Amino acid sequence: MSLASRIGALAGRIGREVKVGADHPGLARAWVCFGYVGNQVVVRAAHNVASVTRLAAGRYRVHFASPLPDANYAWVGVARSNTNTGTQRLLIVRATADEKTPTHVDVGCATTAASFADSPEIDLVVYR
Repeated sequence: MSLASRIGALAGRIGREVKVGADHPGLARAWVCFGYVGNQVVVRAAHNVASVTRLAAGRYRVHFASPLPDANYAWVGVARSNTNTGTQRLLIVRATADEKTPTHVDVGCATTAASFADSPEIDLVVYR
């Protein structure tokens, strides 16, 4: 038996013992890398995300391809500055009007001065 075959067999046994499946809470239920470039939302890569809609400058709605079981999920995200001058961008939820449902989540991209601003790259991960 070759080394590659032995490693493959070991990995299979570990997977069966640990029982990490698609429903494990430590795995992301959805993620997306997108940005606002050339006056349009550009989705570069995604998992379980059907689309991203720009609601206003710096405000986005991420639509899930398959709904989550409920709205009791956690999300984390980061945003890249749109300039090279060190202007920071934060991914936030600012108001109770921002929605968090099983089918979508609203996120806002803001400057450190708390004004909404677009970003060429926003990365969002959803856990449940």
